[in-house]
Amino acid sequence: MSEPSMLDSRYSWLRLGITLLIAVMGNVGMWAIIVVLPEVQSEFGAGRGEVSLAYTLTMVGFALGNFFVGRAVDRFGVAKALIACALTLTTCYILAALSPSLLILSALQLVIGFATACSFGPLIADVSQWFLKRRGIAVAITASGNYLSGAIWPLLLGSLGGGESWRWSYTALGILTLVIVPPLALMLRRRVPLEAIAAADTQSASRTRATGFTPRQLQWMLGAAGIACCVAMSMPQVHIVALCVDYGFGAAVGAEMLSLMLMGGVVSRLVSGTLADRIGGIPTLLIGSSLQAIALFLYLPAGGLVSLYTVSLIFGLSQSGIVPSYAVIVREYMPSREAGARVGFVLMMTITGMAVGGWLSGVIYDVTGSYQWAFVNGIVWNGLNIAIMIVILMRSQGPRKLRTAAA
Repeated sequence: MSEPSMLDSRYSWLRLGITLLIAVMGNVGMWAIIVVLPEVQSEFGAGRGEVSLAYTLTMVGFALGNFFVGRAVDRFGVAKALIACALTLTTCYILAALSPSLLILSALQLVIGFATACSFGPLIADVSQWFLKRRGIAVAITASGNYLSGAIWPLLLGSLGGGESWRWSYTALGILTLVIVPPLALMLRRRVPLEAIAAADTQSASRTRATGFTPRQLQWMLGAAGIACCVAMSMPQVHIVALCVDYGFGAAVGAEMLSLMLMGGVVSRLVSGTLADRIGGIPTLLIGSSLQAIALFLYLPAGGLVSLYTVSLIFGLSQSGIVPSYAVIVREYMPSREAGARVGFVLMMTITGMAVGGWLSGVIYDVTGSYQWAFVNGIVWNGLNIAIMIVILMRSQGPRKLRTAAA
């Protein structure tokens, strides 16, 4: 097989399937703390803002991991990074299950977040190098592993645990990570030659010049947009379980609502990936961000069980294609040899937005006694994201036009 034909090949799709399996298992570290927030709060007698800090530290670690592990993947390959992170996760899950205080649990969540990141941004960057024509849908499928993880594992562990505490769930996650991730990671040892994607790099340079921004300026603008959109995104994702507890529906209903939201998010990511292959990453991101703003508005009047289920599904269907679109944009405008670091940086910024937004929503709740102003806060940040992306779009000729010109 010649080097250019390796892209979008049968092996590429096989590698994508293995990557998705790893992502479904590896990303659970991001969601586990969300589901157990009410139980942890009750056990340690903490406030909503205090217990939200455990999630915030998870996302801080997740953000840093996307950047630093992404750089390691550029140098050492994704397989070695995945195995190292799996071993780290197993150790930290088991130690977290033995935590005697919220402070120790929060510290361990920082490391859990860092190691979990290997199954998100670095995997997305790796997959993006094996596709050219179908890069959007490949990135979307890989990113969907994150939401599938959040939708599947909390409910599955709850069923298998038979009412056991969150400590049992963390122990089980440690064992499962060790058994599942390293063997699959060994199947990803092959690396794509850079020569196979030289043509894609030529197109990337042309697109960057068309915007009038330098690559560094464009990267920082994408990072700022990522923070803004994810501060908005974090409110429903992080606090939906706690919101349901406040309304008297219980944590189990909240977990179901989160799963519904995330399953809707899988559909949204696949649709957005297909759309990105047709119209490009920036227009796709703008569509998703606009729909997210509408969904956040719909949460304001929602208060009944049916309305919350409905709006949560709408939210999942609306916003979940946003983050993968950043990875597509980076790969459209940045060289492939820097894929891990560039994608990792922008995703680090989006996750920073999730971390800040999750903590800030908890603080707003503690101050006001309600999540209403937290939703309003998210809507304002969402508007900033839309404004930045409009500026970039107006300065750009657009991927489709460039492809036509190149042809």
